[in-house]
Amino acid sequence: MGARDLDSFNYVAGGSPGRSPSVLEGSDRYSILSETLAFGGATAKGTLVAPAFINHFFYEFVTLFVILDPVATVPIFLMVTGGLPRRQALLVAAYAVGVAFLIMLFFIVVGRPLLAALHIPMASFQLAGSLVLLLFGLKMVLGKVGEDAAAMPADATPLQRAVFPLAVPGIAGAGAILTVVLLTDNDVRSFAEQVTTTAILALCLCLLFASYALAGTLFRLLGKPGIEIVSRVFGLILSSIAVTGLVIAIKLSFGLN
Repeated sequence: MGARDLDSFNYVAGGSPGRSPSVLEGSDRYSILSETLAFGGATAKGTLVAPAFINHFFYEFVTLFVILDPVATVPIFLMVTGGLPRRQALLVAAYAVGVAFLIMLFFIVVGRPLLAALHIPMASFQLAGSLVLLLFGLKMVLGKVGEDAAAMPADATPLQRAVFPLAVPGIAGAGAILTVVLLTDNDVRSFAEQVTTTAILALCLCLLFASYALAGTLFRLLGKPGIEIVSRVFGLILSSIAVTGLVIAIKLSFGLN
């Protein structure tokens, strides 16, 4: 992720040209929102995506779907459901999607007030979340996630298989939680808009469940060795995203351009 032209970025954030958005009073949420959307993906040229925040179904759907990144979590799903019959595997997927939705719903409802009450800046929240994502990405690169899945007891319940590492931090990771908090900010969004965003989140999670339902076909095509390779590649991508998030959070914390 590269740095965006500050003048145009400040204009979107509500500031004046030449002034850092990180020092604009009351505009930190716009600064982090712009950075966070890039946290889920960069443009082809590597420039930062910082559009004006608009209440648009397609915009929010694409934002949430990209940040949830179903492709990256399919290998994790295949690992934690290895050896299970299809019905049990689908139950794990349903539990994972449900748990992830409840976690993100919690942050939608009380995320901003809770952070404000604890005097935790959004940049610090992003920094901590990026560290967790980095550690998880490194575990994927080193094949530790597969080992954790293999070490799971044979009598583990579908819920136990679903919670870690699939639901958290696979689905409800740092980027996803931060994005839903910003998209439902009480200061700029009405209650009806927040409900709409929550419904869009539920729709994205339903599509995520559908991708898990089709994951068996992918496993038959690639086999276990192929899935492990894909998992390590996506672990590297997640680690890169996490490092980018760390850099962004540090810049926002210290008011760097």
